[in-house]
Amino acid sequence: MQAIRFHEFGGPDVLRLEDVATPQPGPGQALVKLEASGVNFMDIYQRLGQYKVSLPFTPGSEGAGVVEAVGSGVTDVRVGDRVAAPTFTAAYAQYALAPADRLVVVPEQLDLRTAAAAMLQGMTAHYLATSAYPLKVGDTALVYAAAGGVGRLLTQIAKLRGARVIACVSTEEKAALARSAGADEIILYTQQQIADEARRLTGGAGVNVVYDSVGKDTFAQSLDSLKPRGYLVLYGQSSGPVPPMDPQTLNAKGSLFLTRPTLAHYIATRDELLTRANDLFGWMMSSKLEVRIDKTWPLAEAGQAQEYLAGRKSQGKLLLLP
Repeated sequence: MQAIRFHEFGGPDVLRLEDVATPQPGPGQALVKLEASGVNFMDIYQRLGQYKVSLPFTPGSEGAGVVEAVGSGVTDVRVGDRVAAPTFTAAYAQYALAPADRLVVVPEQLDLRTAAAAMLQGMTAHYLATSAYPLKVGDTALVYAAAGGVGRLLTQIAKLRGARVIACVSTEEKAALARSAGADEIILYTQQQIADEARRLTGGAGVNVVYDSVGKDTFAQSLDSLKPRGYLVLYGQSSGPVPPMDPQTLNAKGSLFLTRPTLAHYIATRDELLTRANDLFGWMMSSKLEVRIDKTWPLAEAGQAQEYLAGRKSQGKLLLLP
């Protein structure tokens, strides 16, 4: 089979399309012939060496396809099942392995590309809105990168839960995308001061929760946007890691809460994984949730896909088509 590998850390040019042996499933594993693989920031961090991996390495953890073979002891899926997962090993490839209990069966009404696009970003948006800070009717949420993959899904789920959404975006074009997802208000952070606008739009009170995927460049503004006992859910760091902070800052700014969650801890059990997937699939099939695929590339152009993502050009999900 063909797969993308890199033998050294560096820029997109280190990604090479190579012929490699097709993996075989071990106990508890399934081999999936992939129809689509997701492109994510984690893949870039691995390529750059920011997340340590053993070389040579094939990136990719998200995808969807058809089960080709299963190892011993597998009962959760069968050969021929249409499946998706956020936990593949080496998904920038034509075939990839996954723990069978991490795979979810995709309803026939959904195409596999859309299912692949909903895995990491959709699951992330789901746990952010329902668990990390469970939004309720009347809450106001500030959502960064609201025109991007997670942000646009998070905006839609927040509206399904009855919250008011203030979307933080960089351009008028992205503001239109955020509004199309249901955002009630827009902050253009390239032209406006985030915390000042968040307080103006809430009559000086501040927001209940900030969903911050940016990190270093927005952290202080996020804290200043919150009402007393508000929640800062810091789930990404696209601008870099947040510097060390004195916890006393949270007290001084209103007894605030800070959490730095990751998806793995919110799909730790199969029941939780299936609950989140079934909610997403149900909303998608009933047209309550739109999963937007921005662009697709053939496997050989993985480097171009990563450059597009790193340049913050994406307005939805980016997929490789093995």
